[in-house]
Amino acid sequence: MSEETIRSLSVHGVSYSYRRLRQPARITEPVLVLGGALQGMFGWPQIEDHVGPLADVVTADLPGMGSADPLPPGPSIDVVCAAIEGIIEDLGVPRINLFGFSYGAGLAYGCARRFPGRIARLALGGVPAHISEAQRELWRRASDHLARGDAETFATLVAEGLMCLDDRRHVVHRRLAYRYVRRSMLHAARNSRHALDSLHRGISDRPDFSGGLTGVPTLVFSGEHDTVTSPARQRDFAATIAGSRFLTIPDADHWVVLERPQEVADLAARFFTDGPLSSAPCLAPVAREEAPTADPACV
Repeated sequence: MSEETIRSLSVHGVSYSYRRLRQPARITEPVLVLGGALQGMFGWPQIEDHVGPLADVVTADLPGMGSADPLPPGPSIDVVCAAIEGIIEDLGVPRINLFGFSYGAGLAYGCARRFPGRIARLALGGVPAHISEAQRELWRRASDHLARGDAETFATLVAEGLMCLDDRRHVVHRRLAYRYVRRSMLHAARNSRHALDSLHRGISDRPDFSGGLTGVPTLVFSGEHDTVTSPARQRDFAATIAGSRFLTIPDADHWVVLERPQEVADLAARFFTDGPLSSAPCLAPVAREEAPTADPACV
C-alpha cells in the first residue's frame, strides 16, 4: 500500500506543489513524471500502476501549471528547472529518474543538462524537437480564439494540431483519443488560469534541444505517426545524447501515452529498472479493430 503526501514549495517567489506516492519496497530511484503544460499532478494513473510497485512516483503542479502560481514574465525554463531541483532536494534523495512527455520532455531535458548528477535515468517521449511555421500559425490561431473566449474552436484546433487524423495511418483508439484530447483542452480553456499563457509560451518560449547531453542514460520514444515532430527528427535529436536509445512505437501518434498507456508505462518501468526493452509490449503492433467503448486511462 502506497502512502500519498502532497507538499508545497516555492521558487523565486512562485508557489507550486508536488505529490509523492511512497512505496514500502523500492528497487530504483523515485520517478518524477513531467507532462504537458496543461496537465496536473493527478493525470498519470497508468504510470502509478506500473512503476508504483518499483519506485516512489512523483507528480507535480509546477509553476505555470495546475494549481501553481503563474510564471513570471520572460523565459521560464530556468524557473521551472529550479522548481524541479527543489523537489529533488525536498525528497531528500541524491538522484531521481525523470519521465518527460511532450512539453515535459523539454523540461526534463533541460534539467538533465543543468544538473546531470541528479538524474539517474532520463525517458523522453513525444519530444517537440522541431516545430514548423505552419504549426506555430495554428497555435497562434488557437491562442487568438482563446483570447476572444471561443473555447470550442480553441479546443478543436489544439486537438487537431496534436493528433494524426489521416485515416490511412493506423492509430489505435484514434476516435476516443481525439474526443479525450478535445474535451481536456475545452476543460482547460474554461477552468485553467494558465491556458492562454501556456499557449503563448509554447509559441515563443521554446526549449533548446540542440545542446547535446552526456553522462545520463537516456531513452527517447515516439509514436510512429507523430505529426508534432516526426519520428525521424526525434531520432536525430536522440543522436545528440551520448549512448541514448531511440524507439518508435507502432500504431500511435503524438499522444502515444494516451493511445497505448499501459504499454508505455511498462516501457518506463523496464527502463527505470534497467530491464530489457526489446521485448516491451509497446513495440508490437496492435490489432486493427474498433476502439473499445470506455475511454483509455487519462494522461
